[in-house]
Amino acid sequence: MNLHFQNSTMKHLATFLITALFAAASADAKPLKVFILAGQSNMEGHARVETFDYIGDAPATATLLKMMRGADGKPTVCDHTWISYFTGSGENNGEGFGKLTAGYGSRSKPDEDGGKIGPEFTFGLTMDAALAEPVLIIKTAWGGKSLHTDFRPPSAGPYVLNDYQKKLYYGPPGHGIPKDMDQWLAEKKKDTGHYYRLMIEHVKKVLADPKRVVPGYDAAQGYELAGFVWLQGWNDLVDGHTYPQARQPGGYAAYSEVLAHFIRDVRRDVGAPAMPFVIGVLGVDGATAGAETLEFRKALAAPAALAEFKGNVIAVQTAPFWSEELGAIDKKREKVSQMRHFLDSKHKDYANADGQMTEEQKREHVKKFEAELISPAEVALWKRGASNAGYHYLGCAKTFALMGRAFAEATLGMMKEQKR
Repeated sequence: MNLHFQNSTMKHLATFLITALFAAASADAKPLKVFILAGQSNMEGHARVETFDYIGDAPATATLLKMMRGADGKPTVCDHTWISYFTGSGENNGEGFGKLTAGYGSRSKPDEDGGKIGPEFTFGLTMDAALAEPVLIIKTAWGGKSLHTDFRPPSAGPYVLNDYQKKLYYGPPGHGIPKDMDQWLAEKKKDTGHYYRLMIEHVKKVLADPKRVVPGYDAAQGYELAGFVWLQGWNDLVDGHTYPQARQPGGYAAYSEVLAHFIRDVRRDVGAPAMPFVIGVLGVDGATAGAETLEFRKALAAPAALAEFKGNVIAVQTAPFWSEELGAIDKKREKVSQMRHFLDSKHKDYANADGQMTEEQKREHVKKFEAELISPAEVALWKRGASNAGYHYLGCAKTFALMGRAFAEATLGMMKEQKR
């Protein structure tokens, strides 16, 4: 056989095999899985990494801690999961992005590690372990934001005063009543839907150039919007003007209606009509929550029961993840704060009713009261597991870790059903 012909044939065969291998690899490659996480301060996440050790105290969660930490004892850094986190204060918003790890919780500066986690950390770790495809989390969260105004979706229409507000706001001047109704209404109109728009704009910005956040992104394979997680509620829960019948059955029905609009609009605006949607149901105070909180939980979960959302919207209760033992200590800490207030206000039923105590005497009185109320063991437990207030789930990393995992598992379940 002619040597030139033989070499030429071998080269063609090699080229064919390489091309076939690349084609097969490309065929096996799957789209980047994209998940959107949104909400207010608890989606931001106020659990400091210093509370990680508390997760390992219980055998049931010790394995979760191993997922969250590497062999060197430092927080895990994902190789196949990335995050873009858009947050800020007022008009000063910015983005932090990179490989998912701890530190993408609440941040005073959007592009700097805040030393905290929210649900995103274990959500991403769970997805990283479960999926063969690369994962991108787009997180948009701001503290102190309502659904009725700040995140109000377009199809819900403008914010409209209810009968209680009309009677109150246009009545005699009083506490909490706008002084200038025209100005108040103008500001309300401006604020309505502002954070919804910021959220959608950022999602579209990231998806317009995924490679900016995910360096190895394969444009030929593209991406798939695979899930959305909503964790919000505190500002609506405590808004007695917008929900004047909060303690009564159905008192938060207006929230359910707007949330259903929110789900529809998000899916429409990102072009994913059946995208799995998880509603994180507010679990602050756990099993000891009051009547208003219980009613609000029902309103949060209600859209998942609508026929149109069957199989692609799930409400995940977060109350079971609340630390009851830390919650009990927090109630004692509240009593200590109240004691200081009673002393400063010269409450008639407490020491210093006559106002004769010095600042030093008041400090000593409070210190003694605290020592008698909270044991050294409880003080140590608090430092180990808590890092924030009750409305932020006590800043307990164990709580946020369990929430994130539960949100991911619920999303994976819906993804599996849709694929089947």
